[in-house]
Amino acid sequence: MPAAGIRAPTAPKPVGRYPHARRVGELLFLSGIGPRDPATDQVPGNVHDGHGHLVAHDIAAQTHAVFANVRAVLEASGARWEDLIDVTVYLTDMAGDFAGYNAVWAEHFPDIDTAPCRTTLGIAALPTPIAIELKCVARLRD
Repeated sequence: MPAAGIRAPTAPKPVGRYPHARRVGELLFLSGIGPRDPATDQVPGNVHDGHGHLVAHDIAAQTHAVFANVRAVLEASGARWEDLIDVTVYLTDMAGDFAGYNAVWAEHFPDIDTAPCRTTLGIAALPTPIAIELKCVARLRD
């Protein structure tokens, strides 16, 4: 019997028909998490022109926001930040955003020996106007 999906009330709603996370044994698999603000659905750091077109973004603001959203899902699932074991990061502008995102990563994971494993991929686009998305796996403790 498959494990029930977990929905985190303090995280932004998923943009599709999927749960925020699913527990399988002692592992917690998070769906892709973006930086949208849970209260307003706005993307922190996005800059729009007078016609509403996205013209710039602040990767540091979006990275801090996506980490906050991951924490919200972890906490709703009974896990902690320290329980992360693997993170896949998707960036829509690898050349322009990697250094800024990596600096924020270092703030949140200052000890390389206890940081989760990480893979960072450059991709053409994400389903909403965000510059970063995280896919995480955590270990739940009983």
